[in-house]
Amino acid sequence: METKLFDLALYAIPAIITGGIAYYFFKQHIENEFHQRRYHLQREIQKEAFPLRLQAYERMALFLERISPSKLLIRVSPKSSNKNDYESLLIASIEQEFEHNLSQQIYVSDECWSIISAAKNATIQLIRKANMLEKTDTANKLREVVLTELMDKQAPSSAALSYIKKEVGDLW
Repeated sequence: METKLFDLALYAIPAIITGGIAYYFFKQHIENEFHQRRYHLQREIQKEAFPLRLQAYERMALFLERISPSKLLIRVSPKSSNKNDYESLLIASIEQEFEHNLSQQIYVSDECWSIISAAKNATIQLIRKANMLEKTDTANKLREVVLTELMDKQAPSSAALSYIKKEVGDLW
């Protein structure tokens, strides 16, 4: 009886070792396949999302161009000579453009979105400050003051546009 148990153990031990090694290799193979599938799926998702991200950056670049004071003042002309009405009209135009592009924030980085929001707010502040100056007494004078203010420094939207260009360059 002891010899039969010993013979059985001699046959079973190599089978158990072989089974353990096979289990280990199959487990490794399955994990490797899982990681490969996941990697390929991520690449496919990125490939499909890339055009959407690029389109979002394009739209945000267009937004920044449209709120650039020099272009905004040409596009939005005063309806009366009242400087406060014109200020409100300009700010409403900027806010409307911004709200139209709110959904783009899911495709751009948080830092980029913050810079775009800061550019929008800085542009609004520029218009408000120009309106508060004593020499600004009409809507046309407000236009003139804003444009004069920008002769010495660059528009807030220009810095944000440069950041977008850098970030898009990093996507490649």
